[in-house]
Amino acid sequence: MTAQADAGPAHPAHQNDKKRWILKMLYLNEMTTTDRDPPVYLDSTYVDQLQALASAAQLRQPEVADRLLHEIERATILRREDLPGNVVNIGSNVTFRDEVSQRVQTVRVVLPGEADIAQRRISVLTPMGAALIGLAEGALIAWDTRTGETRHLTVLSVEADRA
Repeated sequence: MTAQADAGPAHPAHQNDKKRWILKMLYLNEMTTTDRDPPVYLDSTYVDQLQALASAAQLRQPEVADRLLHEIERATILRREDLPGNVVNIGSNVTFRDEVSQRVQTVRVVLPGEADIAQRRISVLTPMGAALIGLAEGALIAWDTRTGETRHLTVLSVEADRA
C-alpha cells in the first residue's frame, strides 16, 4: 500500500483538482488528433448555408471558419427527419459542462443573424458554436477560445428546436 492509501481518502477538493489535471493531461496528450474527435452529425438542411458562412468568414475569423469547415467535412450528413433529437443542430438548446472549471451552462446554437449573448444564443460562427454543432449528448470536445485557451466541453443534454 502507498502512503496515500494508508493516510485515508484525500481531501475532496484535492481529489477534484487531481481529476481535472488528469482529464486535462489526457486531452492534451491523447485528444489532440482529429481521429479522437467525437462523431458529428449535421442536418442536410443547413450544410450548404454553414459552408457558405464559413467560407465568407475565412478572412475575418480564419480559425473559426477552419474549425466549422473541418466539422462539416468530417460530419455524417442526415436528413432533418433522420437526425437524432439528442444532436446539437441550429436552434437546439444545449447544456454542457466545461471540464476544467466544472461550470455548467445552457445556450442555443443559432445562425449569426440570430445571435444574442444576453439571451444565451450563440452563433455557429463562434469558437464554441462551431465546436458544439453536430455533437450528441455525452460527446466530449476540445475547442479554443478567442484568447487561445483550450477548453474541454461535455454535452450533457440537447433539446431540439421544435420549429
